[in-house]
Amino acid sequence: MRALLSVANRDRIAPFARSLLELGTEIYATDGTREALAADGVTVRPISDLTAVPALAGGQVKTFHPAVYAGILARRDRPEELEELAAQGLGAIDLVVVNVKPFAPQVGARLVPIDEAIEMIDVGGVALLSAAARNFAGVTAASDPAHYDRIVEELREIGQVSPETRQRLAGEAFATVAAYNAEVAGYLTHIGGVRFPRKLTVVMEKLSDLRYGENPHQQAAFYRETTHRTRSLADAMQLQGQPPTFNDLLDLDAAYRIVSDFASPTCAIVKQGNPVGLASNDQLVVAYQKALEGDPVNAFGAVIAVNRTMDDGTAEAIAANAYEAVVGPGYTDLARATLATKEKLGVLAVPSTPPDGLSDYGIANLAFHRIGGGLLVETIDSSVVDHAQLQVVTRRRPTLEELTDLLFGWRAVRHVTSNAVVLARNASLVGVGAGQASRLVAVEIALHRAAERATMSCLASDAYFPFADAIQLAAERGVTAIIQPGGSIRDEMAIEVADRHHMAMVFTGRRHFRH
Repeated sequence: MRALLSVANRDRIAPFARSLLELGTEIYATDGTREALAADGVTVRPISDLTAVPALAGGQVKTFHPAVYAGILARRDRPEELEELAAQGLGAIDLVVVNVKPFAPQVGARLVPIDEAIEMIDVGGVALLSAAARNFAGVTAASDPAHYDRIVEELREIGQVSPETRQRLAGEAFATVAAYNAEVAGYLTHIGGVRFPRKLTVVMEKLSDLRYGENPHQQAAFYRETTHRTRSLADAMQLQGQPPTFNDLLDLDAAYRIVSDFASPTCAIVKQGNPVGLASNDQLVVAYQKALEGDPVNAFGAVIAVNRTMDDGTAEAIAANAYEAVVGPGYTDLARATLATKEKLGVLAVPSTPPDGLSDYGIANLAFHRIGGGLLVETIDSSVVDHAQLQVVTRRRPTLEELTDLLFGWRAVRHVTSNAVVLARNASLVGVGAGQASRLVAVEIALHRAAERATMSCLASDAYFPFADAIQLAAERGVTAIIQPGGSIRDEMAIEVADRHHMAMVFTGRRHFRH
């Protein structure tokens, strides 16, 4: 058996090569791999022994040669092709071990000039993997160090790599090639300023299998994007507890997105994708306590996110209640010890700096919605408020306290399922109406949740009010100010009702639907 080795990731390559040599394998390797093996005491033959040609074009051309590709692509079940090899003095290559250096982490680690980025693109390795995977009927394509043990095990047990394993590895090799090319395509598209390319490439790698999906009868897995990195849940480390479920991950992601949207210390309590509690305060523990007051009943079994390193006081307050999981940028040692007393509580930490990758890569700013047969793709909805565009449309202007709560509510309502209405008071949510077909019903639910706390609160609506009845109801329950996009043909009626009740109302000119 003959093998060709060319690896960027040299983990375990030396013991693998030793095992192959012990099994009588004739090994050829490209210069970098051969030097790495030699440094580990493993001697293999240079690729030039096959090609009789040194590396050309500045080292770009090492393996593009009939002695390599004919040896890989010759079909073992066609005698005439093997005879052609023999007539040219060439031999078959049975095992191709190639892994390419991921492109996105290279160009994402620093600002890389385009000419230098082009030099980073691996052409030879991608071509070798594709050729070996195409001819998996007779050739083994190993694209990852995780494959080495299985290959050696089968060679020892049955004298060859089984057809089933070759086919599986071929699939993984083509996936590796596709992902690599997608990273390069995504980079070139991104720097070209194209937001919605004709061919949208998104590369995902599996992090783990999940116990089940949204329901126990559904299978599920957790994937993350490889082409860019942000400070997100996909990069979080689990510090304790059982791995989060599918639904936990949905809620944890929603919660962490919410708190990341606020500059001051903030805590969000999320259930079924919507905040049941949200508050900001100079002290994180107070933010948590105020968030819990938002809906202490529905907070049971929810998840929690904070946007500051968690201190022991906050951890003690959280540990006094029943939650599924908590996520934050970090934890003090005392906080870790306190949370550890809740063995079943999942504790996750999102790194403060994202791992290597294109942190500002184009798709990082896109949102995806799956529909039958395709995807809807849009830019991410930003909560940035242009204060110059805020328009006070009522006779009474909001007080400073009201304006603070209006802007807090406006930032919060973006994270609530439409139709969405929230009530805010003292930088805390006191009522949430989420996912309603009627905006009036959303207001009714928010007021019901708030109860007596609706008095002196401020209301934020993710879209305009088609009728003034909801504004009338809010006024009757003590709401003093409203922020909404405006734009309804009945805006004048809404303003008239607000003026009649001495309410302040602000138009933003921007809608925040979230389906």
